[in-house]
Amino acid sequence: MTETIKIDVWSDIACPWCYIGKRNLETGLAATSGDDDAPQVEVVYHSFELSPDTPVDFEGDVSDFLAQHKGISREQAAQMHEHVTGIAAAAGLQYRFDLLQHTNTVKAHELLHFAKAHGRQHEVAERLMSAYFTEGRHVGRIDELVTLAVEAGLDGDAARASLESGEFLDAVRADQAQAVAYGIQGVPFFVIDGKYGVSGAQPAEAFSQILRQVWSEREPVA
Repeated sequence: MTETIKIDVWSDIACPWCYIGKRNLETGLAATSGDDDAPQVEVVYHSFELSPDTPVDFEGDVSDFLAQHKGISREQAAQMHEHVTGIAAAAGLQYRFDLLQHTNTVKAHELLHFAKAHGRQHEVAERLMSAYFTEGRHVGRIDELVTLAVEAGLDGDAARASLESGEFLDAVRADQAQAVAYGIQGVPFFVIDGKYGVSGAQPAEAFSQILRQVWSEREPVA
């Protein structure tokens, strides 16, 4: 038996490249699952806030946000969105920037840690990103987050109590501190086996290749 490969993923649910990277990682993992000696992998998501100063109820759309914080025009923002929408489509994702509600994501990150504690982190990560990028849901408000938690199989009352108390805020901050320690400045960022850093939304084939390589280097555990 060989030890499982751990993949630690730093991402923000409001990062368009993070959802693409998530899907490409999953596609890459699926491609290795049919190998005679298929890699055994554990994926854990960690918190990274791209815009921690964003208010929960941001006035304006995501193009307004980019214009204010990146110094670009709405036309340039629209071109960026069109570009990333095409790349997302190639990964099987249907982005709707026209519906997107830009917001603060710290509570969404707290929910991810709550979900991890209850064995549903992957389901909640997918639910949050889908809600934000394809459905126009408001992922900054506790009421909406509780609804999404229930849709992902969690207890709504427990999720609300956790979010209202800030139970996992320290865990979010610990993830962010670890990102600083690693020198992570942008997401998605993948740490594979605790020693290989992979930055950006790499193609599915790249994930398959590195997983097979890492797996082949592993020594069976007695």
